[in-house]
Amino acid sequence: MVSTTSPAATGSQMAEGAKTLYEKLEELPEGLNGEIIDGQLYTEPRPKPDHAIAASNLGADLIGPYSRGRNGPGGWWIIDEPEIHFARKSEVVVPDLAGWRRERLVTIFDDEYFTTFPDWVCEVLSPTTRSKDREIKMPLFARYRVPYVWLLDPKIYTLETYELRGAELVLTGTYGPASSPAAAPFDAVAFKLADLWM
Repeated sequence: MVSTTSPAATGSQMAEGAKTLYEKLEELPEGLNGEIIDGQLYTEPRPKPDHAIAASNLGADLIGPYSRGRNGPGGWWIIDEPEIHFARKSEVVVPDLAGWRRERLVTIFDDEYFTTFPDWVCEVLSPTTRSKDREIKMPLFARYRVPYVWLLDPKIYTLETYELRGAELVLTGTYGPASSPAAAPFDAVAFKLADLWM
């Protein structure tokens, strides 16, 4: 992971004629992901296969019952790698997965990015993102009052679930590879954690 900042600016406030951090983010080469957090541009390579498989499988397990209402309650949008602007073009994250209750996100199809804060996010941990996800993005999610955050680790086959209580995200569960979590906010239908690595 690379952190890029301008010594003459913070956030998206740049010297006259200089590019904003968001403009730099938009110009990143293909294969490089970028996020802007606390006035810094963070870049990292696209996820490796184990990371991508775990995220895709979790999304598939949740979309049926929660997005489409198949053998589940429905009522959600579950979206892969959405670009979320907590502050327009100056606090920009792209979680591996995010979810919105449909009553809070009525229309999504005409926007370039999301400005409605999600009700749930999931980050898939990797060697290049682990410290950023835990130490930088978790406090950001708490600050913007994201109610639920999950951390999925494809290296040690675990899922950690967090819930916002007051101003902090508090650990509510740690699930091992043989478990079948039914964790909030998706506690109506359980899924097999082992299936995410296959």
